[in-house]
Amino acid sequence: MTSTTHRADLRISLGQCSSPGQHGHNQDFHGAMLPQQPLLRTKGIVVALADGIGSSNVSQVASAAAVRGFMDDYQATSEAWSVRRSAQRVLGATNSWLHAQTMRSDARFDKDRGYVCTFSALVLKGRDVHLLHVGDSRVYRVHPNALEQLTQDHRVHLSSTESYLGRALGVSVSVEIDYTCMPAELGDIYLLATDGAYATLDIADVRAALSQFPADLDAAAAALVAKAHAKGSDDDATVQLVRIDQLPDNDASYLSAQREKLALPPALTPRMAFEGFTIVRALHTSPRSHVYLATDDDTGQTVVLKTPSVELSTDTGHLDRMLLEEWIARRLDSPHTLRPFIPKQPRQHLYVALEYVEGHTLTQWMADHPAPELDTVRGIVEQIAKGLQAFHSKEMLHQDLRPENVLIDRNGTVRLIDYGSAHVAGLMEGTTAAKAHAMLGTLQYTAPEYFIGEEGSARSDLFSLAVITYQMLTHQLPYGLGVTQVRSAADLRKLRYTPVRHLRPELPAWLDAVMQKALQPDPSKRQEVVSELVGDLRNPDAQFMRQRSTPLIQRNPVVFWQTTTALLAAVAMVLLALLLRR
Repeated sequence: MTSTTHRADLRISLGQCSSPGQHGHNQDFHGAMLPQQPLLRTKGIVVALADGIGSSNVSQVASAAAVRGFMDDYQATSEAWSVRRSAQRVLGATNSWLHAQTMRSDARFDKDRGYVCTFSALVLKGRDVHLLHVGDSRVYRVHPNALEQLTQDHRVHLSSTESYLGRALGVSVSVEIDYTCMPAELGDIYLLATDGAYATLDIADVRAALSQFPADLDAAAAALVAKAHAKGSDDDATVQLVRIDQLPDNDASYLSAQREKLALPPALTPRMAFEGFTIVRALHTSPRSHVYLATDDDTGQTVVLKTPSVELSTDTGHLDRMLLEEWIARRLDSPHTLRPFIPKQPRQHLYVALEYVEGHTLTQWMADHPAPELDTVRGIVEQIAKGLQAFHSKEMLHQDLRPENVLIDRNGTVRLIDYGSAHVAGLMEGTTAAKAHAMLGTLQYTAPEYFIGEEGSARSDLFSLAVITYQMLTHQLPYGLGVTQVRSAADLRKLRYTPVRHLRPELPAWLDAVMQKALQPDPSKRQEVVSELVGDLRNPDAQFMRQRSTPLIQRNPVVFWQTTTALLAAVAMVLLALLLRR
């Protein structure tokens, strides 16, 4: 019987069959994960197979461990991670385990007798199909008159009769996994097969099986396996068929589904009872949201509640981003990010509940510290960087890093707040917002690549951190408002960095070299990660320590052009005087 997902937006039909060859025991292994919500949206559907090498008596253990381990561990990875990161982390761990098993056995001197197998998998998530592959099993896309091979065989041929696997799970300590992402198309059919099946099958065999059993892909897969053996294959043969029957809407997401279940909250007033809380007072009101101080009726704990503003109550994107803020807070574990408050009773309305932290923003701190010491600034930057690292380790970008979104509590601990503009790779995957393109943050702190339509990255958050660092030191912006006016690559080249020492000449010369690198308009020229920027600020490399005179045009463009103009005028006067003497 054909296995089918009957859930939510994404629906497939699946057929599977595996049969041993003449040696009697099947070294292939296959499986599929067709989850219920919410895993269907956050992790997708998984179809996978593995093929153990024939020279090993334990390779069937390897192939079973690879498929079962992938099914179990992939869905347990962070929901914030992309398919690629989740899958490659799981397969990396599986490879290490298989290799360790081999090294603890007699096969450590002959890897061909060890825990080694091929692996191929499809992950269907949203409107994308992700392919993971290592070895010589194959994945095809079925066309009316051809089989399109989507994988590359990792087999090294010594001669027309001799070859060996160049890459497979368990062969060495580390493994390179091929990864491809492609758009899903309604009606597409994919064929996964081990070499015992595909070596003898062709497109005519596949089309015949699909025509004979159009509504029963299990039967079609069984027919293909039988056909492979009938055509002379004496190896284990496994076939999986996947047909895409329904795709989600372009903007379908986990957050949208959650938002549709919740009512908009009423206007909240002091002493009002709401969702198990008692409202104390309003903390902040803006065109985007209303923020209230409240107490939890069960525990008496003071919390912050955030509700959407009336003006944006029909903006579904804004409402989804409000839910995103608490979703992110629940998945971060850092003293430099806000913790969520998780109510015990089921939620009826759309709101965000977070811990209450008494303190002041970095904006207020800068007003109170007009000329801070470099070491004091470094201490704050290091804490902000740790908060960003908590985001980046989960494949999240903050995307709205600015002084108003940095909170310093009474103990001096720095926390990042306001996650409504964040980009989460794992949540956005398979939707129209899969890439971090949108400019949702405050423009003067936004990295210039966003303004020309390029995708954001961790280096974009690093740029924002560098702008804040510069502003703490100088109370100015490194490019003024020039970045906000960028619209093309040519505009990027026109940006001129104002050196820190032009405004604070007492600061060390190397500081400008560090800051100028972090504030490069081209993200590829910046430090790679925020920890590298922190290290450069604390222990600058020799390249930064070399005393280099900053050109006058960069240090003070006005003086440069005034001096140039004066020199040209003097030369003109001299030439004029010479002409008059003639």
